[in-house]
Amino acid sequence: MQIDLPYILCSGKPITGTLVWYYFICKREVWLMSREITPDEDASTLDVGRAIHEIFYRRMLKEVSLEGIKIDLFKRAERAVCEVKASSKFVEAARFQLLYYLFRLKEYGVDAVGWILVPTEKRRIRVKLDAEAQQVLLKVLNEIKGIVELEHPPPPMRISYCRRCAYKEFCWA
Repeated sequence: MQIDLPYILCSGKPITGTLVWYYFICKREVWLMSREITPDEDASTLDVGRAIHEIFYRRMLKEVSLEGIKIDLFKRAERAVCEVKASSKFVEAARFQLLYYLFRLKEYGVDAVGWILVPTEKRRIRVKLDAEAQQVLLKVLNEIKGIVELEHPPPPMRISYCRRCAYKEFCWA
């Protein structure tokens, strides 16, 4: 008997934390990423993110991967899942990405707390998966499924993020 998991797409693949992140930034990017259409890997924003991980968290355990999730840091002693971001500009997207990780870890019997780490701003933002947050997350996962199942991508919409987006050539060329 197949159990209907809220994060499994019709393709059988799980929704990723990255799709949850981009849901709050650009719905078109969700669709493109779900099709494994590769962004411009030389985009400077991707380089900045990689550099921040290397500079600030070189010595710590990082990038724990499970199906559909890639955790930047896991602090075992604190039972803390950490998501490292270059700035707090998209803190809501980061919060839901972390909530998704916490939700998935709970399935494995790991009850953890989340932290958004913004080392360039010396900020730590605590994230906890409670019943209310889980309900909103489940709605978000359902909406992501709807976007992914579209035959064509949502039309491009100009937002402030477009200037730095690794897909900008795809949308605006």
